[in-house]
Amino acid sequence: MAEAWPRAPSKALRTRAAILAAAEPVFAERGFAAARLEDVAASVGIRRASIVYHFRDKRALYDAVLADALGALLARLGPPLLGPGALPARIEAAVGAWIDALAERPTLARLLLREAADAGAGPAALAAHLPPFHALAQAVIARERSDRRARPLRVDALRLATTIAGATLFFIAGMPALVPGRAGNPLAPARLAAHRRELVAITHRMLETPGARRPPRLRGGRR
Repeated sequence: MAEAWPRAPSKALRTRAAILAAAEPVFAERGFAAARLEDVAASVGIRRASIVYHFRDKRALYDAVLADALGALLARLGPPLLGPGALPARIEAAVGAWIDALAERPTLARLLLREAADAGAGPAALAAHLPPFHALAQAVIARERSDRRARPLRVDALRLATTIAGATLFFIAGMPALVPGRAGNPLAPARLAAHRRELVAITHRMLETPGARRPPRLRGGRR
Protein backbone atom coordinates (compact mmCIF):
# COMPACT_ATOMS: atom_id res chain seq x y z
CA MET A 1 0.00 0.00 0.00
CA ALA A 2 1.41 3.39 -1.00
CA GLU A 3 2.42 5.65 1.85
CA ALA A 4 0.07 8.60 2.32
CA TRP A 5 1.89 11.91 2.30
CA PRO A 6 0.43 14.89 4.14
CA ARG A 7 -1.20 17.41 1.87
CA ALA A 8 0.52 20.72 1.37
CA PRO A 9 -1.42 23.72 2.69
CA SER A 10 -3.75 25.25 0.15
CA LYS A 11 -2.94 28.62 -1.40
CA ALA A 12 -5.62 30.23 0.76
CA LEU A 13 -4.08 28.83 3.95
CA ARG A 14 -0.59 29.91 2.86
CA THR A 15 -1.85 33.42 2.14
CA ARG A 16 -3.64 33.59 5.47
CA ALA A 17 -0.48 32.51 7.30
CA ALA A 18 1.57 35.07 5.38
CA ILE A 19 -0.89 37.83 6.32
CA LEU A 20 -0.67 36.89 10.01
CA ALA A 21 3.13 36.82 9.90
CA ALA A 22 3.26 40.23 8.22
CA ALA A 23 0.62 41.80 10.45
CA GLU A 24 2.26 40.88 13.77
CA PRO A 25 5.30 43.21 13.45
CA VAL A 26 3.11 46.00 12.04
CA PHE A 27 0.78 45.88 15.04
CA ALA A 28 3.74 45.49 17.42
CA GLU A 29 5.58 48.51 16.05
CA ARG A 30 2.65 50.88 15.44
CA GLY A 31 -0.13 49.70 17.71
CA PHE A 32 -3.64 48.82 16.61
CA ALA A 33 -4.85 52.36 15.93
CA ALA A 34 -1.91 53.39 13.72
CA ALA A 35 -1.49 50.08 11.87
CA ARG A 36 -2.76 50.07 8.29
CA LEU A 37 -3.98 47.11 6.28
CA GLU A 38 -2.24 48.64 3.25
CA ASP A 39 1.13 48.19 4.95
CA VAL A 40 0.38 44.57 5.79
CA ALA A 41 -0.75 43.91 2.21
CA ALA A 42 2.40 45.50 0.79
CA SER A 43 4.58 43.32 3.01
CA VAL A 44 2.82 40.17 1.75
CA GLY A 45 2.73 41.36 -1.87
CA ILE A 46 -1.05 41.35 -2.20
CA ARG A 47 -3.79 43.97 -2.44
CA ARG A 48 -5.65 45.29 0.59
CA ALA A 49 -8.84 43.70 -0.67
CA SER A 50 -7.20 40.28 -0.39
CA ILE A 51 -6.76 40.76 3.36
CA VAL A 52 -10.46 41.51 3.77
CA TYR A 53 -11.20 38.23 2.00
CA HIS A 54 -9.45 36.37 4.85
CA PHE A 55 -10.19 38.73 7.74
CA ARG A 56 -13.36 40.81 8.01
CA ASP A 57 -11.58 43.99 9.08
CA LYS A 58 -8.52 45.26 10.95
CA ARG A 59 -9.96 44.28 14.33
CA ALA A 60 -10.53 40.71 13.15
CA LEU A 61 -6.95 40.53 11.85
CA TYR A 62 -5.58 41.88 15.12
CA ASP A 63 -7.61 39.35 17.09
CA ALA A 64 -6.28 36.56 14.88
CA VAL A 65 -2.71 37.76 15.42
CA LEU A 66 -3.20 37.66 19.19
CA ALA A 67 -4.83 34.23 19.01
CA ASP A 68 -1.94 32.84 16.97
CA ALA A 69 0.81 34.30 19.14
CA LEU A 70 -0.80 33.53 22.49
CA GLY A 71 -1.82 30.05 21.39
CA ALA A 72 1.81 29.29 20.60
CA LEU A 73 2.85 30.71 23.97
CA LEU A 74 0.32 28.58 25.84
CA ALA A 75 1.64 25.50 24.06
CA ARG A 76 5.12 26.32 25.38
CA LEU A 77 4.06 26.91 28.99
CA GLY A 78 1.61 24.05 29.50
CA PRO A 79 3.98 21.05 29.27
CA PRO A 80 6.54 22.23 31.85
CA LEU A 81 3.90 23.45 34.32
CA LEU A 82 1.82 20.29 34.11
CA GLY A 83 4.69 17.85 33.70
CA PRO A 84 6.32 15.63 36.33
CA GLY A 85 8.42 16.86 39.23
CA ALA A 86 8.13 19.24 42.14
CA LEU A 87 6.45 22.60 41.61
CA PRO A 88 9.60 24.77 41.96
CA ALA A 89 11.36 22.76 39.24
CA ARG A 90 8.30 22.96 36.98
CA ILE A 91 8.00 26.70 37.48
CA GLU A 92 11.71 27.12 36.74
CA ALA A 93 11.24 25.18 33.50
CA ALA A 94 8.24 27.37 32.63
CA VAL A 95 10.30 30.51 33.26
CA GLY A 96 12.83 29.22 30.77
CA ALA A 97 10.08 28.41 28.27
CA TRP A 98 8.62 31.92 28.69
CA ILE A 99 11.97 33.59 28.04
CA ASP A 100 12.68 31.35 25.04
CA ALA A 101 9.24 32.05 23.56
CA LEU A 102 9.67 35.83 23.72
CA ALA A 103 13.27 35.65 22.53
CA GLU A 104 12.11 33.76 19.46
CA ARG A 105 9.12 36.06 18.98
CA PRO A 106 10.00 39.51 20.38
CA THR A 107 7.07 41.06 18.53
CA LEU A 108 4.83 39.33 21.08
CA ALA A 109 6.59 41.21 23.88
CA ARG A 110 5.84 44.52 22.17
CA LEU A 111 2.24 43.51 21.51
CA LEU A 112 1.70 42.65 25.16
CA LEU A 113 3.25 45.91 26.35
CA ARG A 114 1.07 47.89 23.96
CA GLU A 115 -2.02 46.07 25.18
CA ALA A 116 -1.09 46.88 28.77
CA ALA A 117 -0.45 50.55 27.93
CA ASP A 118 -3.74 50.90 26.04
CA ALA A 119 -5.83 49.10 28.65
CA GLY A 120 -7.23 52.33 30.06
CA ALA A 121 -8.63 53.39 26.68
CA GLY A 122 -11.30 50.68 26.63
CA PRO A 123 -11.77 46.90 26.70
CA ALA A 124 -8.44 45.23 25.92
CA ALA A 125 -8.45 42.81 23.00
CA LEU A 126 -6.06 40.67 25.01
CA ALA A 127 -8.71 39.83 27.62
CA ALA A 128 -10.56 37.46 25.29
CA HIS A 129 -7.44 35.28 24.98
CA LEU A 130 -6.53 35.02 28.67
CA PRO A 131 -9.02 32.39 29.98
CA PRO A 132 -6.84 29.44 28.82
CA PHE A 133 -3.92 30.89 30.80
CA HIS A 134 -6.15 31.31 33.85
CA ALA A 135 -7.27 27.71 33.45
CA LEU A 136 -3.65 26.55 33.26
CA ALA A 137 -2.81 28.42 36.48
CA GLN A 138 -5.84 26.96 38.23
CA ALA A 139 -4.87 23.45 37.11
CA VAL A 140 -1.39 23.90 38.56
CA ILE A 141 -2.77 25.23 41.86
CA ALA A 142 -5.39 22.47 42.11
CA ARG A 143 -2.72 19.83 41.54
CA GLU A 144 -0.58 21.18 44.35
CA ARG A 145 -3.51 21.38 46.76
CA SER A 146 -4.41 17.76 46.06
CA ASP A 147 -0.84 16.56 46.68
CA ARG A 148 -0.43 16.06 50.42
CA ARG A 149 3.33 15.74 50.03
CA ALA A 150 3.66 19.12 48.34
CA ARG A 151 4.96 22.08 50.31
CA PRO A 152 2.23 24.76 50.51
CA LEU A 153 2.83 27.82 48.37
CA ARG A 154 3.76 30.89 50.39
CA VAL A 155 3.43 33.36 47.54
CA ASP A 156 0.42 34.62 45.64
CA ALA A 157 0.44 32.94 42.22
CA LEU A 158 -0.66 36.12 40.42
CA ARG A 159 2.12 38.17 42.04
CA LEU A 160 4.70 35.57 41.01
CA ALA A 161 3.39 35.43 37.43
CA THR A 162 3.25 39.21 36.99
CA THR A 163 6.75 39.64 38.42
CA ILE A 164 8.22 37.11 36.01
CA ALA A 165 6.18 38.26 33.01
CA GLY A 166 6.78 41.95 33.60
CA ALA A 167 10.52 41.56 34.00
CA THR A 168 10.94 39.77 30.67
CA LEU A 169 8.53 41.99 28.75
CA PHE A 170 10.38 45.09 29.90
CA PHE A 171 13.79 43.49 29.35
CA ILE A 172 13.03 42.61 25.73
CA ALA A 173 10.67 45.37 24.60
CA GLY A 174 11.17 48.25 27.04
CA MET A 175 14.83 48.75 27.82
CA PRO A 176 16.12 49.04 24.23
CA ALA A 177 13.61 51.85 23.61
CA LEU A 178 14.18 53.69 26.90
CA VAL A 179 17.98 53.36 27.00
CA PRO A 180 19.01 53.19 23.32
CA GLY A 181 22.65 52.37 22.80
CA ARG A 182 23.23 51.48 26.44
CA ALA A 183 20.85 48.59 27.09
CA GLY A 184 22.57 46.43 24.51
CA ASN A 185 20.86 43.72 22.53
CA PRO A 186 18.54 41.85 24.92
CA LEU A 187 18.36 38.94 22.47
CA ALA A 188 22.09 38.29 22.55
CA PRO A 189 22.72 34.79 23.97
CA ALA A 190 24.81 36.06 26.89
CA ARG A 191 22.19 38.67 27.86
CA LEU A 192 19.37 36.13 27.67
CA ALA A 193 21.35 33.64 29.76
CA ALA A 194 21.99 36.29 32.44
CA HIS A 195 18.32 37.29 32.43
CA ARG A 196 17.32 33.66 32.82
CA ARG A 197 19.63 33.18 35.82
CA GLU A 198 18.30 36.32 37.47
CA LEU A 199 14.66 35.36 36.99
CA VAL A 200 15.25 31.82 38.23
CA ALA A 201 16.88 33.24 41.37
CA ILE A 202 13.96 35.64 41.88
CA THR A 203 11.48 32.82 41.36
CA HIS A 204 13.09 30.62 44.00
CA ARG A 205 13.27 33.51 46.46
CA MET A 206 9.58 34.26 45.97
CA LEU A 207 8.74 30.57 46.36
CA GLU A 208 10.99 30.44 49.44
CA THR A 209 12.65 27.37 48.00
CA PRO A 210 15.15 25.84 50.43
CA GLY A 211 18.64 26.89 49.46
CA ALA A 212 17.51 29.86 47.38
CA ARG A 213 20.20 32.48 47.08
CA ARG A 214 19.56 35.80 48.79
CA PRO A 215 19.85 39.02 46.81
CA PRO A 216 23.24 40.74 46.99
CA ARG A 217 23.76 43.40 49.67
CA LEU A 218 23.53 46.92 48.25
CA ARG A 219 26.40 49.28 48.96
CA GLY A 220 25.61 51.80 51.65
CA GLY A 221 22.28 50.22 52.50
CA ARG A 222 20.52 47.23 53.85
CA ARG A 223 19.57 44.05 52.10
